[in-house]
Amino acid sequence: MTIPFPFTAVVGQDDLRLALLLNAVSPQVGGVLVRGEKGTAKSTTVRALSALLPEVAVVPGCRFSCDPSAPDPGCPDGPHERGGGAGRPARMVELPVGASEDRLVGALDIERALAEGVKAFEPGLLADAHRGILYVDEVNLLHDHLVDLLLDAAAMGASYVEREGVSVRHASKFLLVGTMNPEEGELRPQLLDRFGLTVEVAASREPDQRVEVVRRRLAYDDGPAGFAARWAGEEAAARARIVAARELLPSVRLGEGALRQIAATCAAFEVDGMRADIVMARTATALAAWAGRTDVLAEDVRQAALLALPHRRRRNPFDAPGLDEDKLDETLEEFGGDDDPDTDPDGPDGGGGQPPAEGPEGPEGGAGTEAEAGEAGQPSGAGSGERAPVGAAEPFRTKVLSVPGIGEGAAGRRSRARTEHGRTTGARRPSGALTTLHLAATVRAAAPYQRARGRSGPGLVVRRDDLRQATREGRESNLVLFVVDASGSMAARQRMGAVKGAVVSLLLDAYQRRDKVGLVTFRGSAADVALPPTSSVDAAAARLEGLPTGGRTPLAAGLLRAHDVLRVERLRDPARRPLVVVVTDGRATGGPEPVALASRAARLFAAEGVASVVVDCESGPVRLGLAGRLAGELGGSAVTLDELRADSIAGLVRDVQGTSRRAA
Repeated sequence: MTIPFPFTAVVGQDDLRLALLLNAVSPQVGGVLVRGEKGTAKSTTVRALSALLPEVAVVPGCRFSCDPSAPDPGCPDGPHERGGGAGRPARMVELPVGASEDRLVGALDIERALAEGVKAFEPGLLADAHRGILYVDEVNLLHDHLVDLLLDAAAMGASYVEREGVSVRHASKFLLVGTMNPEEGELRPQLLDRFGLTVEVAASREPDQRVEVVRRRLAYDDGPAGFAARWAGEEAAARARIVAARELLPSVRLGEGALRQIAATCAAFEVDGMRADIVMARTATALAAWAGRTDVLAEDVRQAALLALPHRRRRNPFDAPGLDEDKLDETLEEFGGDDDPDTDPDGPDGGGGQPPAEGPEGPEGGAGTEAEAGEAGQPSGAGSGERAPVGAAEPFRTKVLSVPGIGEGAAGRRSRARTEHGRTTGARRPSGALTTLHLAATVRAAAPYQRARGRSGPGLVVRRDDLRQATREGRESNLVLFVVDASGSMAARQRMGAVKGAVVSLLLDAYQRRDKVGLVTFRGSAADVALPPTSSVDAAAARLEGLPTGGRTPLAAGLLRAHDVLRVERLRDPARRPLVVVVTDGRATGGPEPVALASRAARLFAAEGVASVVVDCESGPVRLGLAGRLAGELGGSAVTLDELRADSIAGLVRDVQGTSRRAA
């Protein structure tokens, strides 16, 4: 058996260790989401916690870890009699990123259920984790429907499995811990909110602390047993403190004053819903119990806010995480005071006197009087046509851009695909394990052979060869590769601000649809991969924000570089279909024979059937229509900046006209 690194031997990471300990004291806090760069002891610290948890008493032979003092009356292995039981260490169950739904919630033997009428249920990881820890490394890469199931079970304390009229329910109460690297993509805000606490971790910049980390890790690797023995005293003391805090927790008093501070803090930071208030109350109570007190103090409320609110105040993935501590202190001071609400009848009325939250004004896209410069004929080179980065205009909701046909890529919300979840479109013989039974097709397959199988009366004899897998159609995520023209013809501040606003809007859409994104830019004499394909759309937004402009327009170089990116990505992830979004006015001036070379590069995409959209950035009363011509050579479609908006009148008129022409 592997000996875990001792929890008390972890250097630094005070917030992470405190958040985990608070959940060990009070699992109702709701778990911990740990965000941070790789190599920051996230997984090591989580795995170390399981050794600190006290033993749990279980009913012998129960696969669902029922408590013998209060067995679950609905346990599938029950009913159980009260009393008795045996102790075992608390488990830490790890959920792999690639796990199936059956592995998480359990699986029913459909064949036995149909043929014998019995509920033959094989428990999943949610049953294994009951009364222990469920750990999800890289939780941001887990499929959304699995995260939904996971968080629903954590919130309800039970797991429900329902397949074709057969239903199983079992208790599932666990400490949920997820770790993630934000560079690999964010969780949706709805899922972020379901984690009780969040912690940002980073490697220490203090040389002495880094030296101690290395020293302890080397000592552990040289002899895990000996290293653990040296920390046995500290581990035992921490374990005893958890037990004492659990016993004290029911006696902790959350006074009226602390409760008003919690409500005022959540209101001041404009968090959605009431979950934050409840989590803060439970966290503050656990903090008091951990400190050995029976009263919640203002310092407990402050610490609870720092752990429970940062991930709930983000409005989109481009908002920086964190909490304004000065604003927090002002709110706590304003709403502090005696616990008796009647002692200060003229006090604050619940937030009416608070100043509104301040924020910087949005960029205006540059001065409108600035003349357009740096056009296609301008010579390139150092200092020629260079401009400082231009801020993006306000993002907006974009129309849906999708890949035609039906794919089989990762689950998402963009293009049609064959998936495990969605509407049923047919049936087939299962190629592996049966996951979703198509009942009608199974009955039709079995019906002709009933007499040969000896069945003459009511009922149906079903064999494995009769089983049919339901085929379903849902939505997949795609690789959205942005190819952005940053040349002089795009360099006018007003136009480039609008272009960046459009790309940021498309990035927000990609985030919501769970896409991977990449960014290729071209200007001067070359094209660059500003961001290789990634799930981190906020990284793409950051690269876009600092994008310089000016010089000639090497359109062919940009298209060829994008083609290379897709070729490499196809080898890494062949199931994920690409969507190329070219943001340009269609001009081509860089390199020899720029127009002819750009046409040949565009036809490479058309020949391979790559879906593409050209966002036409041409402006002014006289338009050359070059972007539309480029879209035709790519085999895709063109859309103007105005038509890109989901609520665009121009886009609606164009769609209606296109439909009428097709009907004619």
